[in-house]
Amino acid sequence: MKSGVAGEPYPSPFASHQVQVSSKEFLGVGDMATVPAKSTEESRAMRYLAAFTLVPILCFAFQDLGSEYWGMDWLTYGYAAWPMMIGPVAMLLLFVKNRELIRAPERGANFSQAIRIAAFLYLIPNLFAAFGYSWLAVVSVMSIVTILVADWQLKKRARA
Repeated sequence: MKSGVAGEPYPSPFASHQVQVSSKEFLGVGDMATVPAKSTEESRAMRYLAAFTLVPILCFAFQDLGSEYWGMDWLTYGYAAWPMMIGPVAMLLLFVKNRELIRAPERGANFSQAIRIAAFLYLIPNLFAAFGYSWLAVVSVMSIVTILVADWQLKKRARA
């Protein structure tokens, strides 16, 4: 009895044409391009920015789903609105603390772009919160505008 490839009882007609592919090549991990953080400060700032951005969104989603489907009446709109208003203020503090990353684009180009995008995304919900929920959302709107303008000014000074 002849054995084929890998101990098969019958030889495979494709036995001589089999290609060995590693799992990394099959999954495309070997060729995947990633954007590493330019510095450890940028990496730490990006983690905080992710937390300040995602926690209010998750609170909003949990409030909506919890009150709609699970009958949790204690989840008021304040449960979603306050984190949405506090998030941009925390982003402003993070921006002020890491302003050197914006002045030196070789160290923190990713952070500058990410904080501008996150701040702009929070602008519209906070405008609605300022008109519909609480006038204290004006502080959040001013924080967002400060981030957007100060980022532009810091980059302008760094180029000069």
